[in-house]
Amino acid sequence: MQTKKYSAKWMALTALLMAMNILLSMEILSVPVPGGHLYFNDTVICLASLLLDPVGAFAVGGLGAFLGDMLFYPEPMFVSLVTHGLQAVVISLLVHKVFRDKNILGAIVAVLVGAVIMVAGYTVGRTFFYGAKSWSVAMVKLPFEILQAALGVVFAPLLAYPLGLKKQFDKLMKA
Repeated sequence: MQTKKYSAKWMALTALLMAMNILLSMEILSVPVPGGHLYFNDTVICLASLLLDPVGAFAVGGLGAFLGDMLFYPEPMFVSLVTHGLQAVVISLLVHKVFRDKNILGAIVAVLVGAVIMVAGYTVGRTFFYGAKSWSVAMVKLPFEILQAALGVVFAPLLAYPLGLKKQFDKLMKA
């Protein structure tokens, strides 16, 4: 039996992952660092992008980050929408189209590409659109942006493949 592309299960799982992204955008669940905070939502964004199609990935990554920022720290919300949205869509497209048969190797390449998008997007955003709007402030935060992206690169493929979330997700979506 074929499942509808945007079934109730798909919507529920997308909403659950989006809610996790929003929760992990809270300052209380972050680590203060020079130039801002280290957030853990990149792991959820990358994981959602490995599991979901590009539409679901954008909803979790772009819209989830936008809503989290809107609720807790509105200044970068449009940078988050574009940066995390693009990151999520690219990861999802790479995993589901380009590296479809490569499993964890394809996932690692995809999240690495996504990490570059995230770090570049926030560096440009911090330089030109929000915060102190300066290159020097963006450079202070850069190592922590890289660390945040690295958490997603390490933990999302680990959760999806060796720990079996991808297999469980696929099984649930077919049931």
